Amino acid sequence: MTDQEIAEACAQSMWNDDSASQRLGMALEHVAPGEATLSMDVTKDMSNGHGNCHGGYIFTLADSAFAFACNSRNTMVVAQTNSITYINPVRIGDRLTAAAREISLRGRSGIYDVRITNQHGDHVAEFRGHSRSVKGQHLPDLA
Repeated sequence: MTDQEIAEACAQSMWNDDSASQRLGMALEHVAPGEATLSMDVTKDMSNGHGNCHGGYIFTLADSAFAFACNSRNTMVVAQTNSITYINPVRIGDRLTAAAREISLRGRSGIYDVRITNQHGDHVAEFRGHSRSVKGQHLPDLA
């Protein structure tokens, strides 16, 4: 298998068990080694007390993109730590896109940045995740 085929197969394996992302209406738009893009429509059920999108949903979208990016090489990887900076408010009805890309991968540790934009291309948040590989593979037949 090529690196791209491995990334796609790992993403499919993860997606099959990812009830959280699926139930929030996320769509896996793109995956490649060290990259992933997910999108999500913001519904009224996701609103906060200010009538905007609750930051936890924006974080969840970014975290899901991070997970697919860092698990794209047939190694089981988990989050070690992450943070988010909110830049612009997100409105009900917006379509968000979270594009994750690998910044560094050394040994068992990785760093990934996720840029979250709305349907107009406005930068609404920036997420940074640190990953750590653990035992196991998504595609054991490739071991």
